[in-house]
Amino acid sequence: MWNRVGSWAIALVVGVVYGAAGSVAHASTLWGLPVGVVVAVVGAAALILAMRLLTHDRWCALAGGLGMMLATFVLAQTSPGGSTIFTTVHQTEALVWMAAPPLATALVVAWPDLSRVRDGRGTTSPR
Repeated sequence: MWNRVGSWAIALVVGVVYGAAGSVAHASTLWGLPVGVVVAVVGAAALILAMRLLTHDRWCALAGGLGMMLATFVLAQTSPGGSTIFTTVHQTEALVWMAAPPLATALVVAWPDLSRVRDGRGTTSPR
């Protein structure tokens, strides 16, 4: 039981770190192309999927996704000095980044566990 709780805690911390990195980098552009949000969204989805596939645990993927959402929420607030990370200049990129971790988390966590599906011979496939 403690191994699972430990993996959930690690997934939460990794999600917070990646969520902070994605929040800071979402507005990066290269030759006018929004590469920051593309890399952040693809990386977030890949990280959540990797957590689910490597641990075989929905809760671990959920913890990672919640960490990303928590970091994005905290960094979306206006600081006491009045500065913000999510500006109206890059509003589309900010909205895409804010929507991507919850959608990826919901999709990965809700995906059925196909390792227990029976094959045509009546036996279950191995993990």
